[in-house]
Amino acid sequence: MPKINTVLVANRGEIAIRVFRACNELGIRTVAIYSKEDTLSLHRNKADEAYQVGEGKSPTDAYLDIEDILRVAKEHDVDAIHPGYGFLSENSNLARRCQEEGITFIGPRLEHLIMFGDKINARKQAELAGIPMIPGSNGTVNSLQEVLDFGAAHGYPIIIKAVNGGGGRGMRVVKSAEEAIAAYDLAKSEAKKAFGNDEIYVEKYLQNPKHIEVQIIGDTHGNLMHLFERDCSVQRRHQKLVEIAPAFSLPLEQRQAICDAALKLMKNVDYISAGTVEFLATPDGKFYFIEVNPRIQVEHTVTEQITGIDIVQTQIKVAEGYDLHSPEINLPQQEDLHIIGHAIQCRITTEDPSNNFMPDTGKLITYRSGGGMGIRLDGGNAFTGSVITPYYDSLLVKATTWGLSHQIAIT
Repeated sequence: MPKINTVLVANRGEIAIRVFRACNELGIRTVAIYSKEDTLSLHRNKADEAYQVGEGKSPTDAYLDIEDILRVAKEHDVDAIHPGYGFLSENSNLARRCQEEGITFIGPRLEHLIMFGDKINARKQAELAGIPMIPGSNGTVNSLQEVLDFGAAHGYPIIIKAVNGGGGRGMRVVKSAEEAIAAYDLAKSEAKKAFGNDEIYVEKYLQNPKHIEVQIIGDTHGNLMHLFERDCSVQRRHQKLVEIAPAFSLPLEQRQAICDAALKLMKNVDYISAGTVEFLATPDGKFYFIEVNPRIQVEHTVTEQITGIDIVQTQIKVAEGYDLHSPEINLPQQEDLHIIGHAIQCRITTEDPSNNFMPDTGKLITYRSGGGMGIRLDGGNAFTGSVITPYYDSLLVKATTWGLSHQIAIT
């Protein structure tokens, strides 16, 4: 089997540190990359080695410079790259270039990144698997009139989405034909700016649903499991803020049906590595497929807490070719996997509530954190004296709590 000796994390902040920790526990050498603006960032000091990338580029573009990242990988004997989440995590070009350079990409197959990176193609896969879907346009919409026709046929509200959207961006809720007229051009321009592609599609907007997602893990031997579901309904501007596991507010039968649907879809495409299938569950007991995220998620920590499974280490071992049920990974069979307690993740951000929750910057004068049994902190730059810059996401630390009951996790 292709033993992984060195992992480069093509990312920054808390997720880079999370992957470094997993590698360290497996005895794997780690390499960090950083932009000029991240010279003092904590993640570069958590790896065995760290190298600057994207010289002369913007703070964000530095982490998107595939060729410079590969230059570092080749110069420093890296045999695997983990993309984390965000940045290049769903970029099929990175996976393709890793393949061409003989570097292991710790994630799904290239075909799955392409398949699920296009939200319309993802809907087609769900249709092939016979999974309930929200009524939506048949492919992209290419004119305002098509949006208006859809609204007339299905009723308002509707939601306009970017084909390559993700992370809560590229979505506009439209409550009337009048709103659609203004929203159409805005949605296309936002999609172009955020994702480099102005293609959009339309769906019926479901009101007051629960946002439920299922954690999937698969290997190269045909084994595929779900690690139960998460409730990610607490959001602001379509961005998740609080995630809980399991989704106990839904009936057990509905939760099982959602997990079964997620497994069916991913088995249909022979998925490998970690991935998440997202659904909306409505008050009438129905549920509908939204999308697949073919990567590790910010909120994977709550699933780890209720299952005892290290998802990042499992990703690495799957990339080495191990069977999920081998001694090296040691996952039980699906029917023997059980939920242990309840977990909640809150995203602690440097945002100013008196300024419409705009990201705040400056030096952290004081930092005190919780601790003890049932407390897990995944931090990026969370320490006294840390300088918070305006260049990146405002996430400071993820606080995950666990308890035998939901109330204990809250406390």
